[in-house]
Amino acid sequence: MSSLLTEGDLTHEARVVWLENLDGLDYVRQALDKTKRRNTRPPYERDGRMVGYAQLDDQAEPDPDSGLYKRRVFFLLPHDRDSLPHGLYREGAPGEAVDPRTIEPKKPGAKTPRSQSGPAAIASVTP
Repeated sequence: MSSLLTEGDLTHEARVVWLENLDGLDYVRQALDKTKRRNTRPPYERDGRMVGYAQLDDQAEPDPDSGLYKRRVFFLLPHDRDSLPHGLYREGAPGEAVDPRTIEPKKPGAKTPRSQSGPAAIASVTP
């Protein structure tokens, strides 16, 4: 899934856990992953690294077919702006990217000038 998550997808989020300091991150990618548990650190099976995840409240129920919980995971890939500032996403951002400063439990996060265009866009807007 992508940044097109809705609040309805996140109704049972209780807390967002960050594994890294967000100060140096213009954006994070977000996705809904299916996991066995609602509150522990979920497994990570992508390239790159997980930078955060959501914990669910006690009312969250697993999917009746799979027995798994849908939880939001925040991650970055090796070719993202934080690792390759002059690379593919020097300007622009992947579709699932949102500004981590806008993420809260039950809120999908937003695209901002920082997340979509990087530090140069912020500098050009600042008086």
